[in-house]
Amino acid sequence: LSLPLPLQRIGLQLRATLENITRLRAEGEDFRWYLKLKCGNCGEVSEKWQYLRLMDSAPLKGGRGSATMVQKCKLCSRENSIDILSQTIKPYNAEDSEKFKTIVEFECRGLEPVDFQPQAGFAAEGAESGTPFNDINLLEKDWNDYDEKTKESVGIYEVTHKFVKC
Repeated sequence: LSLPLPLQRIGLQLRATLENITRLRAEGEDFRWYLKLKCGNCGEVSEKWQYLRLMDSAPLKGGRGSATMVQKCKLCSRENSIDILSQTIKPYNAEDSEKFKTIVEFECRGLEPVDFQPQAGFAAEGAESGTPFNDINLLEKDWNDYDEKTKESVGIYEVTHKFVKC
């Protein structure tokens, strides 16, 4: 019998240059965290981007609760899981600009995120004006708009990330 892999917490850190904008955040229960996941048992990495959403939940084998995603590895057939820790989701603020900040943590058992692709569904607001900007797409790693209230351009540039063990 193979023992379950140990539980580990992995944080996703974001770094970006913010121009006249603050509170960049993943918005809503249906926000999609696009990840490439690695099997902690055999090391197989998913070819396709897979997404996790807070609203999703799957039961763990043997009545051990649930996780955001439970997946059987195609190569070694081990059942692995990854869970979004909703209370760890944090906004990336003006004062975080150009620094790495953990914006979410995942509880991983055998499934480890190795890459992240920001896509649609981010929201933010004007740093001075509070003007809301919704449905920001960071796929291009750069985004810009115009704040009518302050007559200034706003932007999010040079978006990058790394994973850290918590």
